[in-house]
Amino acid sequence: MARKGDRPAYRCTECGWSTGKWLGRCPECHAWGTVEEVGGTPAVRTVAATRVASPALPIGQVDGGAVAARSTGVPELDRVLGGGLVPGAVVLLAGEPGVGKSTLLLDVAAKAASEARPTLYITGEESAGQVRMRADRIGAIDDHLYLAAETDLGAVLGQLDAVKPALLVLDSVQTVASGEVDGAPGGVAQVREVAGALIRASKERGMSTVLVGHVTKDGAIAGPRLLEHLVDVVLHFEGDRHARLRLVRGVKNRYGATDEVGCFELHDEGITSLADPSGLFLTRRDEPVPGTCLTVTLEGRRPLVAEVQSLTVDSQIPSPRRTTSGLENSRVSMMLAVLEQRGQISALGKNDIYTATVGGVRLSEPAADLAVALALASAASATPLPKNLVAIGEVGLAGEVRRVTGVQRRLAEASRLGFGHALVPVDSGEVPGDMRVLEVANIGEALGVLPAYRAESPGRQRARR
Repeated sequence: MARKGDRPAYRCTECGWSTGKWLGRCPECHAWGTVEEVGGTPAVRTVAATRVASPALPIGQVDGGAVAARSTGVPELDRVLGGGLVPGAVVLLAGEPGVGKSTLLLDVAAKAASEARPTLYITGEESAGQVRMRADRIGAIDDHLYLAAETDLGAVLGQLDAVKPALLVLDSVQTVASGEVDGAPGGVAQVREVAGALIRASKERGMSTVLVGHVTKDGAIAGPRLLEHLVDVVLHFEGDRHARLRLVRGVKNRYGATDEVGCFELHDEGITSLADPSGLFLTRRDEPVPGTCLTVTLEGRRPLVAEVQSLTVDSQIPSPRRTTSGLENSRVSMMLAVLEQRGQISALGKNDIYTATVGGVRLSEPAADLAVALALASAASATPLPKNLVAIGEVGLAGEVRRVTGVQRRLAEASRLGFGHALVPVDSGEVPGDMRVLEVANIGEALGVLPAYRAESPGRQRARR
């Protein structure tokens, strides 16, 4: 309790930054309206030096084998984590409700327990019976997997003393609270106390810990940003609940890269890794169909072949409809403007236009611009693109086709899946030996692959290498 005469202290609920006066905007995380009063200003104290428990060593003499990553038994999760779970590491997995976080982590816990490693799964949102029903459905039953339903931090620490697990899964961190700290579960003080206690326990015991986190309606991790700073790894679990595809994306990783993406398929029997997910994003046809074009997108380091579909119909209203699914509406509108102005396709402005992706994949990178433009032109002319063609490139407002990153990886993935033709920007580098690649400098040359818009010089053919 603050003493009489103490100035009130204020803390940002997003990042935990403290100050002695109120501010409308936090200078640390730049969030508005998050600085709140928390009590008196703490006194400044000094700490005397004490005898160290273990002396500092030259870095070359420090044993790194004790923190080698151990596989989770789920290949796609290992890919994102950088090889597996490191002893003593704390991982935060966040995602929308119903996306499959609990199913994935229950499967991870069961696989760890199958190696005779004591594993503790603590649920704060469901009863133990509800988790048992899910475990029966996905086949996650093992004698070394322990289950408890707790919402008190003291009880959670007591379970750790009783089980002594090698892996702890807590679902979720926002539901656990400490009786020694004021505030509701999920608040700044409670999250700091719960996360701090579990991190200390993980480091002292060499126990891997996975915390489940809630997200807001904007997709950000709920609660204070302090939680993301405290943990070692932050993963985002993404996916449309109406589609089978799920993505685990690394946001922070002290033990590996942060540009890796793991792909999973959610089904009635649980969730499984997808080593080759491109098949989910393609429609297999014997003959090409107008209004469809294939592209290769990069999710992290992973190239994925995806299909863009477009449909144009005569509009019955003064303002034609523009509907998108899986694509950014602003970029589709830009491609329509470029096709009308630079490609001389005037019919698009009077039609209802629908564009979508296949399989629930979201295409947000500019490298899909060329595929979107060709799909729209193909739909407008009612002529299909050549079979086994992929289009890669960013389209500018002047109609130029710009280079994008990772063209070689994209073409290699397309070649592996049997696609023999590609449209790419000029000077895109090496080309796989089995592909015929057409370099195009602008949207006019790209439209030359369609008979309705074929020009005298459709592009420059690359020699096979």
